[in-house]
Amino acid sequence: MKKFFAIFVCFVMTLTLAACGDTPTENIEPADNLETENTAEPAENVPEAPEESPEGAPEESTEEAPAEGGKTLVVYFSATNNTEAVAGYIAEATGADIFELIPTEPYTSADLDWTDRDSRVSREHDDESLRAVELENAVPDNWGDYDTVFVGYPIWWGIAAWPVNGFIAANDFTGKTVIPFCTSSSSGLGESGELLEEAAGTGNWLEGQRFRSGASEDDVKDWVAGLEL
Repeated sequence: MKKFFAIFVCFVMTLTLAACGDTPTENIEPADNLETENTAEPAENVPEAPEESPEGAPEESTEEAPAEGGKTLVVYFSATNNTEAVAGYIAEATGADIFELIPTEPYTSADLDWTDRDSRVSREHDDESLRAVELENAVPDNWGDYDTVFVGYPIWWGIAAWPVNGFIAANDFTGKTVIPFCTSSSSGLGESGELLEEAAGTGNWLEGQRFRSGASEDDVKDWVAGLEL
């Protein structure tokens, strides 16, 4: 009887061990649920790789393209042709284009008689509201192409003849070198260039030059050469 009982106990233990060896693996805790130390930077803090340019297409440059320009323009208002002559000499010496400021209502000889208190220029001098002289065209074609601009005018009562004011107000002189010049029989340049610069508000304005009425071509070209443009 004892021998039989011992055999029975051995048989039960064998079955128990076999059952333990068949435990299902899906009851084991998945590895990705284990808490581990993570020292990597969050994904949103990682810089994105730049997009590749399409094959054959040039990559976009971040450098600012140089502005096109390099041309010279001579702008002038002339009442009695003296300023016109000087403007022509400057244009010839520099290879510049010319742009004439023409009032919509041209000045007559009577209008320009400053000794007459009732003449047009006298009335405009006495009443600044009359100095807004309308021009046929105040904006030169291809204005952006010019980086050097000469501005010429006769001197009226110690300042630039006011028909030039409309041109100054109508254009942006940013990035341009501006050189005033004037003609007069006796008055100097005075503050005319500085006042135009103040009105323009932009541009690199150089010191101007006054020429006497009937200035010679050599005088004008010598001045231009001295500018070393």
